Amino acid sequence: MTTVRLPLFPLNSVLFPGLVLPLNVFEERYRAMMRDLLKTPEDTPRRFAVVAVRDGHEVSPSAPGMPDPAAVPDRGPAAGFGDDPLKAFHEVGCVADAATIRERADGSFEVLATGTTRVRLLSVDASGAFLTAELEELPEDPGDEAGALAEGVLRAFRQYQKRLAGARERSLSTGADLPDEPAVVSYLVAAAVMLDIPARQRLLQAPDTASRLREELKVLRAETAIIRNLPSLPASDLTRGPTSLN
Repeated sequence: MTTVRLPLFPLNSVLFPGLVLPLNVFEERYRAMMRDLLKTPEDTPRRFAVVAVRDGHEVSPSAPGMPDPAAVPDRGPAAGFGDDPLKAFHEVGCVADAATIRERADGSFEVLATGTTRVRLLSVDASGAFLTAELEELPEDPGDEAGALAEGVLRAFRQYQKRLAGARERSLSTGADLPDEPAVVSYLVAAAVMLDIPARQRLLQAPDTASRLREELKVLRAETAIIRNLPSLPASDLTRGPTSLN
């Protein structure tokens, strides 16, 4: 078992390998994390782990009434995550490589990172200025018939895009080249389809690529059928992901 210890960045979202993650970092614990990452030589990956929050708050109360009117200030690296932070997070996350870390004049940071490798959370350390975690790197096993499943998922995804564009009464180009490598397809679709965090998390922690693709095929067919029958459903733009408040 290959393990690694990295800074831990909990979010109310799921990061997949290969996907870009923009961050607006303003809490002191995460500012400290970024300052520490900036000490890493430029030719060395500036890595941290992203995990989805299961039970807790991505942004902790930092002052009376902030961010919630009834909030009470909470301090420390584990603020908002209870007495045992390990229980507050989903078990499987993703390593992020920060290509850009830019400090603003007010001390906050603008960060652009990319997901690289899935990891399993083994333990969380809250003794420092920010959370760190012991993580087990997870291999990406292709599973059975991943190639054929990827082709089916891409066809279903294009149909989903067309239906979604029609429901929004706008055009959506589906002529762009899409990847054909099964693992890449599985992560791209998992990030693009409109799903809640538990559903995205299930896709992230699928035991192999084929299993993830099979689940995505079911999801795409179901969502396409819903959009076809209820064409007025609101939808978010597939080409954009939310920027974390942190």
